[in-house]
Amino acid sequence: MNIIIWYFLFFKIGKSIFHSINHNLCKIIGLKTLINSCNCTYVNSYLKPLTNPAEDNLFLANVTFEPGCRNNWHIHKSEKGGGQILVCVEGKGWYQEYGKEARSLKEGDVVVIPPNVKHWHGAARDCWFSHIAIEVPGSNTSNEWCEPVNDEEYNNL
Repeated sequence: MNIIIWYFLFFKIGKSIFHSINHNLCKIIGLKTLINSCNCTYVNSYLKPLTNPAEDNLFLANVTFEPGCRNNWHIHKSEKGGGQILVCVEGKGWYQEYGKEARSLKEGDVVVIPPNVKHWHGAARDCWFSHIAIEVPGSNTSNEWCEPVNDEEYNNL
């Protein structure tokens, strides 16, 4: 039920109303939504954990990007196993591995990101974008955050 409310707030009501009621609604329905702007460019993304990895041994989160938001290049490091899976659930976005062409994303697309691959993902310039991020379990895993995505390249997508 929480996921349905989350989508309704972002995609049906709109951002401005969401921000005005977010705090009180989170108290009512138990959502813990984090503004996830530390490794994004210019605008925000929102991280809604769906599992507790300490209890479930798997981390899933709903990540929603404002239009034009993309995260920095980053690497999901692992000695064995690891990586990330993105299940696109709403809007339009982009995914790119370093040295390769960017791939457009839409609802229903799935991206399997191998461990130790430098990449970025985020929203299209003119559209909100949401995906479920699944952190694939592995040995000695960590995330390395790198440089921002080049504005010129992003704007030419």
